[in-house]
Amino acid sequence: MTTRERMPALRAPGSNQERPLETEYRPRTPIDAARAVRYQQRGAHDPAQLQSGGVIWRATRTPEGIATLAIRVERGRVRGAAWGPGADWALGQLPALCGDLDDPSGFEAHRHPLIADAHHRYPGLRIGRTDLVFDALVSAIFEQKVTGLQAFGAWRMILAWCGERAPGPTPGPMFAPPADWHAVPSWTWHRAGLEPPQSRTIVAVAARRASIEKAMAPALTGDAREVILTSLRGIGAWTSAETRIRAFGDPDAVSVGDYHLAHQVGFALTGQRVDDDGMQELLAPWAGHRQRVIRLLGLAGPREPRRGARLSPEDHRDR
Repeated sequence: MTTRERMPALRAPGSNQERPLETEYRPRTPIDAARAVRYQQRGAHDPAQLQSGGVIWRATRTPEGIATLAIRVERGRVRGAAWGPGADWALGQLPALCGDLDDPSGFEAHRHPLIADAHHRYPGLRIGRTDLVFDALVSAIFEQKVTGLQAFGAWRMILAWCGERAPGPTPGPMFAPPADWHAVPSWTWHRAGLEPPQSRTIVAVAARRASIEKAMAPALTGDAREVILTSLRGIGAWTSAETRIRAFGDPDAVSVGDYHLAHQVGFALTGQRVDDDGMQELLAPWAGHRQRVIRLLGLAGPREPRRGARLSPEDHRDR
């Protein structure tokens, strides 16, 4: 259910900003909306999403233009306020972002005691979706074959230098992704620390943005989206899965090729490491909900003790 009402708690005191559009969303069943939204954040200092004073702030480029969305999750309801040309679209998409469209029916948690226990402890776990396939694709490309620290740092720099300042009374400077990714100069990618293969892939897919977004019809299955995404040069199974998880809330997507994921899943379910093939075999009993299992293991699964030093990021930029 959605209603319009005043929401002074989401506006900065004394702000001269335009009044936002506002909504209240009441989930049909108890869900962990805040966790679903927080999953979309790219690192602790993401300029497109941050949390302040119990409010989650998001800067996005919607099909109707840039928007800032402020989200407060309260008991039994989610309150939203939005600014900018895309405000109405952002509010309309809010339930999906919070995981309202994710359907866990048919999920057989009882197949493993660890999964059953995690599902019992986190019954409100839902997988949210942004419905912004291109931005999800680009941010996944940033994370190809590098550490999270490197990827998040490059994302932060590119958005701050080339993105568009978010409207509304944000608690700090926030930026939506650039409108024209292919217009980002080559030296800017280099300064941000993004490797040439990634920047070239982003520029290439940016030239096909309209066709990519048009091809991703709402009725498509995850497998059909996988075929479309992996047909793009520079996009493999890992990038496709990460895109589908964030953009479409795909409950079955598995990021094959991830540096840590197979080891984590194997250790949690069997007590020892496995490779990607082994992970796929372990997750097979939950076909249709494999991403849900991965999320539950991330929340409640045992972690393998570290055996060596952390991987240090390499920086090949000229100083």
